[in-house]
Amino acid sequence: MALSHLDESGRARMVDITGKPPTDRSATASGRVYMKPDTLKLIQEGSVAKGDVLAVAQVAGVMAAKQTPSLIPLCHPLLLTGVEMRFHPDPNPDSKNLCSIEITAAAKTSGQTGVEMEAMTAVCVAALTIYDMCKSVDREMSFGEIRLVSKAGGKSGMFNRGLNDKK
Repeated sequence: MALSHLDESGRARMVDITGKPPTDRSATASGRVYMKPDTLKLIQEGSVAKGDVLAVAQVAGVMAAKQTPSLIPLCHPLLLTGVEMRFHPDPNPDSKNLCSIEITAAAKTSGQTGVEMEAMTAVCVAALTIYDMCKSVDREMSFGEIRLVSKAGGKSGMFNRGLNDKK
């Protein structure tokens, strides 16, 4: 399978989307931030010294989605028609005694290329923001499991993690 971001000489290039028709496109990504139970409690109580952690992370995620082509070299600039951020705290400690916050970002556009990178960038920057705002109380926080959950639109059509794996 040929990689679309390489030219015939193997050099990186931005894919030419000139001839592609615009379609409605959407993508949802998610990830998780792990922290000590006391850190999650501070976030939920609004007691973190830097302010409302999830409100700031929400704005950071939206801003990041809008800046994706400035961060990822071969991404096309897109006119995003919507970006939604959701945060789901899980106060039940796991086997390592860590709680977590699941971050979900959904991005939409009507254009010639998809918004998967915008959704994943939003999740990454929201996770970094949570870390930045809480690092003074919990330097051991970590995050990961950042992944595309679903996408719709374009030539490749629908993708739903888990559902596509069963085909």
